[in-house]
Amino acid sequence: MAIRFLRFIVLLIWVLLALNFVYPFPDNVTDRQALLSFKDSITADPYGVLNSWNNSIHFCRWNGVTCSLRRQRVTSLNLSSQQLAGKLSSHIGNLSFLRGVYLYDNFFHGIIPSQIGRLFRLQYLSLTNNSFQGEFPANLSHCADIRRISVFNNNLEGKLPIEFGSWTKLNLFSLGKNHFTGSIPPSVGNMSSLSTLNLNYNNLTGVIPLELAHLAKLEILFLQENTLWGTVPLPLYNISSLHSVSLISNEFEGTLPSDFGSNLPMLREYFVANNRFSGPLPPSIGTIPESVGELPNLVGLYLSDNNITGAIPTSISNITQLSVLSLETNMLQGSIPTEVFNISTLQLLNLSNNLLSGSIPEQNVGFSSQLVFLYLYRNMFTGPLPSSIGNLKQLVGLYVSNNRLTGDIPASLGDCVMLEELHMEGNLFEGRIPSSFKALQSLKIVDLSNNHISENIPRFFDELHLIEFLNLSHNRLGGEVPIKGLFSNVSRFSVTGNLRLCGGIQALQLPSCPVEILRKKKKTFPYKVILLVLIPLSILLACFAFIFYRHRKSKKINFPVPVLQENQYPRLSYKDLLLATNEFSPNNLLGEGRYGKVYQGVLEPLDHTVAVKVLDVEVRGANKSFLAECEMLRNIRHRNLIKIITACSSTDFKGNDFKALVYEFMPNGNLDNWLHQSPFCKGNEKTLTLLQRLNISIDIAMGLNYLHNHSHTSIIHCDIKPSNILLDEEFVARVGDFGLSRFSFATTLDVNQEKLSSTAVHGTVGYVPPEYGIGGKISAEGDVYSYGILLLEMFSGKKPTGSSTLLDDGNNIHNSVKNALPHRLMDIADPLMVLDQDEHGSTEIQSHNRDAMEVCLILVFEVGLLCSVATPRERIDISVAIKKLQVARDKFLHHGQ
Repeated sequence: MAIRFLRFIVLLIWVLLALNFVYPFPDNVTDRQALLSFKDSITADPYGVLNSWNNSIHFCRWNGVTCSLRRQRVTSLNLSSQQLAGKLSSHIGNLSFLRGVYLYDNFFHGIIPSQIGRLFRLQYLSLTNNSFQGEFPANLSHCADIRRISVFNNNLEGKLPIEFGSWTKLNLFSLGKNHFTGSIPPSVGNMSSLSTLNLNYNNLTGVIPLELAHLAKLEILFLQENTLWGTVPLPLYNISSLHSVSLISNEFEGTLPSDFGSNLPMLREYFVANNRFSGPLPPSIGTIPESVGELPNLVGLYLSDNNITGAIPTSISNITQLSVLSLETNMLQGSIPTEVFNISTLQLLNLSNNLLSGSIPEQNVGFSSQLVFLYLYRNMFTGPLPSSIGNLKQLVGLYVSNNRLTGDIPASLGDCVMLEELHMEGNLFEGRIPSSFKALQSLKIVDLSNNHISENIPRFFDELHLIEFLNLSHNRLGGEVPIKGLFSNVSRFSVTGNLRLCGGIQALQLPSCPVEILRKKKKTFPYKVILLVLIPLSILLACFAFIFYRHRKSKKINFPVPVLQENQYPRLSYKDLLLATNEFSPNNLLGEGRYGKVYQGVLEPLDHTVAVKVLDVEVRGANKSFLAECEMLRNIRHRNLIKIITACSSTDFKGNDFKALVYEFMPNGNLDNWLHQSPFCKGNEKTLTLLQRLNISIDIAMGLNYLHNHSHTSIIHCDIKPSNILLDEEFVARVGDFGLSRFSFATTLDVNQEKLSSTAVHGTVGYVPPEYGIGGKISAEGDVYSYGILLLEMFSGKKPTGSSTLLDDGNNIHNSVKNALPHRLMDIADPLMVLDQDEHGSTEIQSHNRDAMEVCLILVFEVGLLCSVATPRERIDISVAIKKLQVARDKFLHHGQ
């Protein structure tokens, strides 16, 4: 028995040793030498990612290197986004088991070595965003198993490779933004599995080869910014899988096919701007036949910069999911069909620079409630701007300049509280500037020049603090020019060409305003008596006023901040915070919001790092925000809510009001910086993993659940967005910035407005629920909507507003995700998250990871959709969202067990 026991112990030790040591295989030396040759060709490594490439550890554990578990051979080399500089070593061809090369977003230069053609197991080659030169390696055709090739944005030149026949498994081929010349070879039609072809931004010439129509699985075709010419082959419109086509900025001509819509049921985006297309828009572009709809999935139609004539067909209104309609810079005539404004999903409408005439439709303007940008400039529109324009609650940009519009500026524009740019120049508007404009607190650019606007310049303009430029030139304005706010800086406004103006700052060189002097008969004795009485009385009143002012100041200094029930720090003065933040140095600046700036500071003598939010008391609403945040944070305590340390309401050394809030410091910053390529990511942590995003999303929901259902009184946050989610050292999420929050019931503070007025829509564009934009009541359901949008953003990597959403996806983020599920799940998932999850372990592990990830993502996206539905009563409660997300996390962690 003793001998058997001894044998068992020896066997156990041998197994343990086998698990802890990597045994070398004969060819391991070749892989190691190839990697070291790769390192020797690197001339710059600012992040030190190759420091681990040394003899102290096995090369399979080097940063960016993945090996197969059984053979211990290199299968993946992922050093993307590391700012590496140098050349790509030819010894990479010796890594014979290599399946994936990911070197995108670096500074590699020189040629792509031909030895890469030896990698017959290669499946993924991503060299995007580097400076590679020379020709595309022709012998890459030997890699018959390759699935994705991306060399977008380099300096490659020469002709396109013609050896396409061997790439029968290739599904993505991206050579855009290089210097390739010549024509598109007919052999492109041999890539039978191709779904994405991107040849944008090259110097290609010639016609589109007919063979391109053989690509039956093609979904994305990008040929923009070349010099291709001729007509677009009609067979191309028979590829039923196409959902995005971009032919912008070439020399294509002829007419658009009248029936292409019926053959492209999956088409979502169609870009043919800046070509030579002519003739009328085909009426069939939007008709829906009884059997199958034509273009039922179209969300973006881009036909700008052509020579298209005729009228806009009313059948466009039948494209019920259309988000972007861009017909600018053509020769379109007639009026705007009222049916266009019936498209409820429309977010961007651009009809500018055409020959359109008639009036802007009145009765239907408000129907397109999602409209964000409306471009109608440089046409021949007449009549007034309809008052129903005020129904566009989501409108951010309105451009109606250089038309023949008449009448008064509609006061209803003041209801478009999200408006940032307003261009009405070059029309025949008259009357005064409406007082309702003072509600447009988001305005940045206002141009009302070259009209017939009269009366005085409203004083409220100097209270609109976000305005970057105000152009009131060449009108009929009169009276005194203000001197405060934006009118104190001549570079921020223009009033030239208004001959009846006076006063203003000296730089305007306007005449002084006349002063009416009432001349009365001199009554010496009474006049002197009045002076002798009034002067001492005025002095006495001034003394009382000064004493009262100092008394109020002292009360401000001793502002009772009620947030320190568990305080371990003394009350802080302005001087304390000045020293802690190195005199509010720009080097200490962490971020900036609507009400002030946030600085990193160190409280002495405790040497405790904090975040100091200094409010700009001059900004309207800042004081109320300060009081609201103090009140909100006084009694709430939760792991997923930001912890306030203290507050300071005092005066600075010049006697000015000073208000600040001091929070615990979050070393990993805010969520927005991590989702959208924050520069502070350390080492290989360039993005959040799927599991981290799951944990963070659950943390946020737990914080909201506490606010809505478990705090001393129900609290509505009103501004849930990534920049208000902070991450501690362990990536635990904390909900912050309670400056807009509201109690559900009355409090001692005046912060319980249940209904938002048109002048006080709270939140951030893109995250604000639709009911707030039309005066709806604030509610927990509103926070749930914002959370749903945030959830979709976290896992798709797409912001809900801006050009990336409107122009790339052609839809709002809710509809984009909804339309993609479940079959095109990986098209909407954040590619950085997918790469991070997909490129670890063996093929078997990768397969398991991909399956688990897809199961999880479907559940997560469904939660985001349930939270962000348009109708408040249809949204799920935040507690339900928590349970569903926890189920998704469990399925991901235990998939296949």
